[in-house]
Amino acid sequence: MSSPISELKEQARLWAALDPDPETRAETLSMLEGERLEELEAAFGQRLEFGTAGLRGRLGPGPGQMNRVLVQRVASGLGAYVEGLGAAKTAVIGFDGRKNSRIFAADTARVLGAQGFQVYLYDEVVPTPVLSYAVVALKVTVGVMVTASHNPPQDNGYKVYWSNGAQIVPPHDSGISAAIDDVGEVMLADVQELRASGRLKAPANAILENYYRDILELRVLNSTGARAVYSAMHGVGGRFVMEALRRAGHTDVLPVPEQFEPDSRFPTVDFPNPEEPGALDLALALAAREKADLVVANDPDADRLAVAVCDEEGRFIPLSGNEVGLLLAECLMSHGGQRTKPMLATTIVSSTMLRKIASAHDAAYAETLTGFKWIANRAIAHGQSGGDFVVGFEEALGYSVGPVVRDKDGVSALLLLLDLASAEKERGRSLLDSLEDLYRRYGLHLAEQVALKLPGADGAEKIQGLMERLRTSPPTSLLGHSIAVVTDLSDNSRTVRGVREEAGFPLSNVLGFEFENGFRILARPSGTEPKIKFYFEVQAAVGEGQELSQVRSDLSKVLESLKKAFLEMLDL
Repeated sequence: MSSPISELKEQARLWAALDPDPETRAETLSMLEGERLEELEAAFGQRLEFGTAGLRGRLGPGPGQMNRVLVQRVASGLGAYVEGLGAAKTAVIGFDGRKNSRIFAADTARVLGAQGFQVYLYDEVVPTPVLSYAVVALKVTVGVMVTASHNPPQDNGYKVYWSNGAQIVPPHDSGISAAIDDVGEVMLADVQELRASGRLKAPANAILENYYRDILELRVLNSTGARAVYSAMHGVGGRFVMEALRRAGHTDVLPVPEQFEPDSRFPTVDFPNPEEPGALDLALALAAREKADLVVANDPDADRLAVAVCDEEGRFIPLSGNEVGLLLAECLMSHGGQRTKPMLATTIVSSTMLRKIASAHDAAYAETLTGFKWIANRAIAHGQSGGDFVVGFEEALGYSVGPVVRDKDGVSALLLLLDLASAEKERGRSLLDSLEDLYRRYGLHLAEQVALKLPGADGAEKIQGLMERLRTSPPTSLLGHSIAVVTDLSDNSRTVRGVREEAGFPLSNVLGFEFENGFRILARPSGTEPKIKFYFEVQAAVGEGQELSQVRSDLSKVLESLKKAFLEMLDL
């Protein structure tokens, strides 16, 4: 009878025999020869699973990391799932500028081509929103985007889209995962033969032209005077953003030259996420020299947007994802003209102010699980019922305006935000003034996330224990503020002052605590990283004549006290 260790080693040997990549094959053999059991367990003891945004992981050998063998097996399972449904065997594939992205995309095309698919494969890098748009434009059954978004440079990933242009949700995610588990031998077609037969071709350029046309039609303001600095963060957004802005008439936008072209090494940043400290340093320095009004930046696949605004003293103030989303929502609802059953949407961990904006403008309001796939599917359903989806956002810098793209789109969001900044500049104001208007009308909302990284089996056990403690012994008050509503999405329950009802969400490992005064705390293990995340939100009215800075200072202290009390309650 073989031991688990010998089985692990045998799996690694078989994997190495299949691996067409000399780098990862050599890494596997080195782990075997060096008896590096901990590394073997991490690489071969598990398989990457679809999280909130597809597959994502470190480049390396084994089913627990991103590599050619895994990608080929995932593509084979995806193709088998589509065939099992009896759906049309059609797909479109895009890729970003990360290491091996082009290779993973080509492997996917070869596998699907061998299964009889008609495949559209981009010749060059594209942003994630362009791929999502192409799924609907080409009327294919599935789309694949090879990207790790804003993950560290050593990572890559694999997003799968269904025919509606949104990332997969149940039952497709679990169905595809089961099909991957059943994959045997993987067949790969010859690229030249596929091209000669017409079953492999690039999407027509008309699709990109139509994307530009459609995002330009989303504009509700046509002002173009704002001076901005733009960073592509070494990703793929650069030429697409600049072309969209050129067509819109935004001519005073200065790219950060060192970060404009795709570069898988990400040489000027430690972490290519515009939220990370230091990521925008080059952009901010250029903006200061050029006396820009604001800085705008995409993440490497251009589905997110970061913004910093110059204040009266020349300092650049970063805006949160909540703040940018709320600005877009108020702008679109105030200037968008007549709409049929307009709807605004966000996620359960994003600002509750959006509910107030929706109410003020007589719009429907939707709240979804974390992950833009949920917002996209709510938007699609609303459109199918005859309503107009206006905007959706999540606090992690993701925004989708209108029905053009069924995912986050950092290109169109950037365009509309520059329009708003330009309109405010014409009035002698900035986006900071726009935000103050929101806070005076709807109340100041402050939100903060605390993420605890707890890797390994011990970490997973601790995360599970923290969630279990909160479930079995939920707090009833903190700092003298009573908790009115406890939401537990693991059983879809919402308990309002002791009365239990259905929460109306898909099942998910999320707990929420809503206070009588509007404060809120949520707890949620990450779907892609070994982390547990806590989300805190507090709010206060801004009275007539009150200084916003003083209200903000007082409320910030309340937020810090609430965080401290909650984390101390959990012994953290």
